Amino acid sequence: MDFKIRENRGPGGGGRLTREREAYSRLMQQGYSNREACRIVGINLRTGKRWRNGWHSPPSGKPKPPITVEASASGVSRYLREEDRIHIADRLREKASIRTIAAELGRSPSTISREIRRNGIPSRGDSSCWAYRPHAAHRRAEQRRPRPKPGKIRRSAELRQFIQAHLTLRWSPEQICQALQARFPARPEMHVAHETIYQALYVQGRGELRRELTRALRTGRSRRRPHRQSYKRKPRAIPNMVMISDRPAEAADRAVPGHWEGDLIIGKDGKSAIGTLVERTTRYVMLAHLPFDHTAASTRDALVETVKTLPPHLRRSLTWDQGVEMAAHQAFTVATNIPVYFCNPASPWQRGSNENTNGLLRQYFPKGTDLSRHTPQDLATVAAELNGRPRKTLGWETPAERLSKLLAA
Repeated sequence: MDFKIRENRGPGGGGRLTREREAYSRLMQQGYSNREACRIVGINLRTGKRWRNGWHSPPSGKPKPPITVEASASGVSRYLREEDRIHIADRLREKASIRTIAAELGRSPSTISREIRRNGIPSRGDSSCWAYRPHAAHRRAEQRRPRPKPGKIRRSAELRQFIQAHLTLRWSPEQICQALQARFPARPEMHVAHETIYQALYVQGRGELRRELTRALRTGRSRRRPHRQSYKRKPRAIPNMVMISDRPAEAADRAVPGHWEGDLIIGKDGKSAIGTLVERTTRYVMLAHLPFDHTAASTRDALVETVKTLPPHLRRSLTWDQGVEMAAHQAFTVATNIPVYFCNPASPWQRGSNENTNGLLRQYFPKGTDLSRHTPQDLATVAAELNGRPRKTLGWETPAERLSKLLAA
């Protein structure tokens, strides 16, 4: 090659750029890597990637197609080559089976059947049979390969409006996907995976969903973050604790309703709080109002006031962490006849339903806000909204529906 890195990259280098692109294409066909081909031709790595993959000229320019690179016949290619497609067509005319063709090409049988289904066409005389023309199939495959492609959410205004409306209601992406399948069972163009919704929110270059809708997610984040390591907590001295290992077995398998998990979510400066109770079988939520403090006495009184409306067969046990707000657990048990069991230190998974619910509640009561400004009526409204959400763990029933069935039974 007689190329070297050009010092002048201004206008007027069109002919040279065309020769560089042709040389880059030849090197890629010979099996060189992108880095090595860019070094030999004298271009930037990013330029080579754009030539290889194609690109868009923002904001509204026409997409530039990638160069057509055929892997060498002796090398292993991720994609089917044109000679592979010719071999498939020849063997199909000889009535060879899919598995035989796959073995001859060193491919999976599903790769061959998928290739025939995607790039073949129905026969003129019999629509149940497929005609496979290798050169036309190769052109279709090459035209389909360029990236990026417009996403399904961008292409359908109806789908986009449905997702945005339910995100505004603080539904999770997975709940929205299940609702789409239930609402439009015969319309696959309205079905998306929950990861598609997350990508439409987090990858703003796609421009499919409004950025402010990330606030409706449980985390409220505009981008993903890695999980932090949990820090060990020092055990608190609570008198006469009964540990979770002594809890009845019926509470662990969630077969019998009436076993609850509880915790507090704390407001600004640690002054106000809300007590959260979650029934383990139905995931039904109840909230206790603690506007001024969360001492042991205040927590006891608020929880007693909250659970007194429950029927006796739904008062079987309460599982709490080792927070000092539950120091008056014995008085709570005397008043409600509900025994209290305590989790092991730094073991939030032992109250997994409650931890999950507290994350949902933070959408309504963000961290660092004053919780005393919320009235008991506000808490009842939030609890009703959560109990009306479909839950994956309940087979997409709502906690209210599941609790009503149990009460009716």
